[in-house]
Amino acid sequence: QVQLVESGGGLVQAGGSLRLSCVAFGSIFSNDVMGWYRQAPGKQREPVATIASGAGANYADFVKGRFTISRDYARNTVYLQMNSLKPEDTAVYYCNLVKVTTGVHYWGQGTQVTVSS
Repeated sequence: QVQLVESGGGLVQAGGSLRLSCVAFGSIFSNDVMGWYRQAPGKQREPVATIASGAGANYADFVKGRFTISRDYARNTVYLQMNSLKPEDTAVYYCNLVKVTTGVHYWGQGTQVTVSS
């Protein structure tokens, strides 16, 4: 079993920055994919960024150049540095891990990010 614990959400003005963190507990391998998704009110959950050993980092077009995903493999922790935030970035952000061996997805509880204009 895998448990994901997120932190770092909050309220910020447009143009500001926030950093999200997610710690994974359980049997984690470096090639398991970790990443962030988000879900705004009335919208479907969408991928934001993912990272895995050997696969590098991948970003949704709408965050390229503004968000940076990184991972501390020794601490089973993934980060999302969010800069130049926009009101449309307002959403609940979910940490995600996909086990390479089984394809099973695990989710964190979600953390609210609100960007005011």
